[in-house]
Amino acid sequence: MAITLTENAAKHVRNFLAKRGKGIGLRVGVRTSGCSGMSYKLEYADEAGGDDIQFVSCGVTVLVDSKSLPYVDGMILDYTREGLNEGFKFNNPNVKNECGCGESFSV
Repeated sequence: MAITLTENAAKHVRNFLAKRGKGIGLRVGVRTSGCSGMSYKLEYADEAGGDDIQFVSCGVTVLVDSKSLPYVDGMILDYTREGLNEGFKFNNPNVKNECGCGESFSV
């Protein structure tokens, strides 16, 4: 069980945490939302929660709550720039269906 960051994603997280001046890593989770049923939630974590599972990828701590882990296990998180758009890209092998706008998914 693991979540992997690409070097681009890890660099972005490290830079943001340095600018922010605090934080231990990136929290990844899912919530019920969107037209396909679930959406990702990302936030910078200042501390680990009681049910968090921690991974280290490219030197960055990734925290996932135990309820979200089955939905994101094996995911590769990238950070991309395409034209004027930039942001995290989720490469999740568990996804069976995505909505047309790419904001939600189902497993």
